[in-house]
Amino acid sequence: MLICCSFFCGFSYNTQKDFIKIDNVSTSASGAILMEAESRRILFAKNENAKMFPASCTKILTTITVIENADLDAVVEVDNRAQGVEGSSVYLRAGEHISVRELLYCLMLQSGNDSAVALACYVSGGTKEFAALMNKTAKKIGTKNSHFANPHGLHNDNHYTTAYDLGLISCYALNNEEFAKIVSTKVIKVSNEGYDYNRVIVNKNKLLTRYEFADGVKTGYTKKAGRCFVGSATQNGMRLVAVVLNCGPMFEDAQSMLSYGFNNYVLVNVIPKHKVYCMDFKGKTLLYRCDFRLNYPIKKDKSEDNLFKTQLSVLKNRKLDLKVTFANKLIFSQQIGII
Repeated sequence: MLICCSFFCGFSYNTQKDFIKIDNVSTSASGAILMEAESRRILFAKNENAKMFPASCTKILTTITVIENADLDAVVEVDNRAQGVEGSSVYLRAGEHISVRELLYCLMLQSGNDSAVALACYVSGGTKEFAALMNKTAKKIGTKNSHFANPHGLHNDNHYTTAYDLGLISCYALNNEEFAKIVSTKVIKVSNEGYDYNRVIVNKNKLLTRYEFADGVKTGYTKKAGRCFVGSATQNGMRLVAVVLNCGPMFEDAQSMLSYGFNNYVLVNVIPKHKVYCMDFKGKTLLYRCDFRLNYPIKKDKSEDNLFKTQLSVLKNRKLDLKVTFANKLIFSQQIGII
């Protein structure tokens, strides 16, 4: 049995008193994208598939790769290859001991290139080996036009990504609670073996103090990459991710993009978790429960309210094939077993 119908049943949402309609948003970035983190829907884009250098925004991928491949409470003996790495540093000393978790805070808040090398050596034995693991992680996430040659983002002609790919990586990483906690931290003290005082690590992401909804993610700069930034913010349960590559006013443009998203879009619950479907099949009534939740951002002006459609069909194995489209684009597909 196949059933097709409009999925909209009167979404209820708050348009807020401070709603400001902004039809367009612009940025001076060479490449940019604004995405809703859960659905990955693109709300704004500019040259989003152009290959560019990400500088230290690379460390977003470095961090999630480490989180997925290491015990964060493990203690690292800093490899001598990590001491004196050029660029941003927390001044690690060869042979000192510090936890993986603390190194990740040094990496993401203060952008320590030495921390990146220390982590790469610990997880994979070296930066080249770790870069291979990064590329494997990026491919799993779904990137198509990226290649990473090191864990820190110092310039390499063979180290590049796109605004779209970096957005995907960031959305994926933010879904990890440990990652989200790290990148939303403004300041933290970490160990400093051999000294009677701790290292004070301050987040370089100025959006965290400038924008009340901000909760991440990472800054970056090299001469060839220019100023790069990935910013995230959450309002009313909707998290948005803004990527700007080679952008002078990176904080201002990212905040403008995020505000545009919140002012013009709202996250609606299309399929509640544990929703039950009742289907007739060969004279029998079958019950199905969807254990997945589907949220999706739509325009606040209600112009997109009726663009959802669902298709339900019982397969030969009696599983329910559930598909949801938005503006004729498939956004959800799942086979569900009988309760």
